[in-house]
Amino acid sequence: MASFSIEDFVGHGVLKELIPKLLEEGWDDVPTLNIMNPEDMDAINMTQHQKDALEIRTYLHDRALMQYGDKLEASRKSLPELLNLSTEDLSSQFGMKRGHIARFTDRNNKCTDPLPKSYGLPARKLSVTPSRSNTTYKMQTIRKSFSRSSTNNDRSLEESLADFKIKDGYIFKGIVAAGPAEPRACGCVQPPPVVDNVAPYSAIENISVQRLTPEYKIGMERLVKTKTPPMKASELWRDKPAVLLCIRRPGCIMCRAEAHQLYAKKPIFDALGIQMFAVFHEHIESEIKDFWPRYWGGVVVFDRTMGFFKALGGGKLLKDKFLSGFVFNPRAIANYKRAKSMGIEQNFKGEGEIKGGLFIVGPGGTGIAYQFIERNFGDWAPVAEVVEICARLKNQQQDEGDSSRSPQEHK
Repeated sequence: MASFSIEDFVGHGVLKELIPKLLEEGWDDVPTLNIMNPEDMDAINMTQHQKDALEIRTYLHDRALMQYGDKLEASRKSLPELLNLSTEDLSSQFGMKRGHIARFTDRNNKCTDPLPKSYGLPARKLSVTPSRSNTTYKMQTIRKSFSRSSTNNDRSLEESLADFKIKDGYIFKGIVAAGPAEPRACGCVQPPPVVDNVAPYSAIENISVQRLTPEYKIGMERLVKTKTPPMKASELWRDKPAVLLCIRRPGCIMCRAEAHQLYAKKPIFDALGIQMFAVFHEHIESEIKDFWPRYWGGVVVFDRTMGFFKALGGGKLLKDKFLSGFVFNPRAIANYKRAKSMGIEQNFKGEGEIKGGLFIVGPGGTGIAYQFIERNFGDWAPVAEVVEICARLKNQQQDEGDSSRSPQEHK
């Protein structure tokens, strides 16, 4: 599976020497680097070889084939030239397996959902000198980029997110979602019930959490050397809304796949002003190292009391057995096959029966806007719903800001 580590992404080719420049210009994480366009490449004076290498590696990253990055790049061929090679040439010249060749030559089959077709970033023109810690500047430029498409300068953020619209009829405040409860073992096994009402804000605001990792950037330490002290969960979204992905088990192939496909949309969440957190209910050091930043480059927090997981279950942990919840559940098996097709590795360390899910929490004490419950093992919160709710949160904040301004400020 493609890693969110910049060092893994650039490999040992010609892009490695560009790492300091990428960091200086704000291209300091893989999701943002993946949406670099030709104007951005020209802005940092990339050579044609470097442009070809980035195009190849972005294409491989989308298809979980990064293990071939160095060999394909060293051939000095462009991506179109490589795609026109025969199966025999790809196998003999680059040692590509037949299954991987099929994935490589299928130009429409990405292992992660694509960004909206209308999404594009124009070249950045620096008006200030960015520094290693200048993440504010990068977020401002991404927001500006959302408001103007590379083909239409008048496109708004909402129009750019048109591909992520959800169906009408949703109530914005307090949406609860879950996958379908399909029959198991010909109806002999009933799925566990899930709650119908959004968890009360009081159920999550005082949960004690501990940061296990920072947000990944180029060149930083793999883990926080000094463990941060526990804090109230409400501190996470005190100033900005947050998406919290509650991970059932970090070694699970389906949990890793969900985390990867969600974090790949980081540029969208950055533009919407949304923070991203992964929540673990177990602290296993080796599992943290395997999970971050390979499958998730955002902050990871530890929920020692499993408060978020209890909130998803209406006050108690939502559990399922391997036999009844997976072996006899066609939905869970389909979820497993979906994750397996993404080339993800797995292990069986840790507790795996406690169901996870996802929360979207508004800033301050405004409450829970959305929660998704993992009814079946491997159910993903639909990205369309998650992005749409986050966009509505942004619009709500803007409307409240406008209404609080005086008439003179509106002029």
